[in-house]
Amino acid sequence: MRKGIALLLAFAFIGLVQAHEFWMLPNKFRFEVGEKMILDFRVGEGFEGDHWDLNKHKVEKLSLYNRVDETNLSDKVEKTNGNNLEYVFNNVGTHLVALQSDAAFIEQTADEFDAYLTEDGLDYIREEREKTGEQTSSAKELYTRYSKVLVQVGTRTDDTFKKSAGLKFEIIPLQNPYELKSGDYMGCKVLYRGNPVSGALVKVWSHVGNRIFLQNIYTESDGVIRFPISSTGPWMVSSVKMIRSNSPKAEWESMWSSLVFEIE
Repeated sequence: MRKGIALLLAFAFIGLVQAHEFWMLPNKFRFEVGEKMILDFRVGEGFEGDHWDLNKHKVEKLSLYNRVDETNLSDKVEKTNGNNLEYVFNNVGTHLVALQSDAAFIEQTADEFDAYLTEDGLDYIREEREKTGEQTSSAKELYTRYSKVLVQVGTRTDDTFKKSAGLKFEIIPLQNPYELKSGDYMGCKVLYRGNPVSGALVKVWSHVGNRIFLQNIYTESDGVIRFPISSTGPWMVSSVKMIRSNSPKAEWESMWSSLVFEIE
């Protein structure tokens, strides 16, 4: 069985990775009270990517959570190439920023769509297309981004890391990454509408110098993956889910979820 088995790959060149993740990247991951966080919205291949084009896309929801309250940051988003959000921290503890995008449209040829399904572990969609005789047809899709980033303010950690942001498709860590170190293990749970997702392909990305390492892991029946923390630096956990769309614009609806944090 492939569930729960990690495949570790190293990429010296980003162009070898054919994924198209979306994530939020802060100017740093550890802050003091009174310091400013600057967030970039990034999209692209692997764990590098380019600036997200906010002239083509829209932020539907953007909130910051800490041990005290929830703050709506949607009106603070800037349509710039980087430096998309600035926020000054006034509380110690672990902080979670969660974003939901609008639903964007894309149409792909049958071959392009099949390659995409293979890359992101969406074999069940290919099987459905074969059953319905759609395998040679182009595919119209609406896709939504659900992105989270965890940062730490001061040295006092708390349980904010495991808070649900109420996203339709969400990755929730089972440990606070700011209490972990290289050599530890970390778990994450993948949820769709609040329920565990079994057999989902989850990609775990990490930077080691100028190289990017990727672990491909499938969730167990309880929606959980577990992976070794093999290095310090930024990490990203990402997954994709696809369903039939109810929209007249598209046959499919995909949800892209990511979680970014740092190991010190």
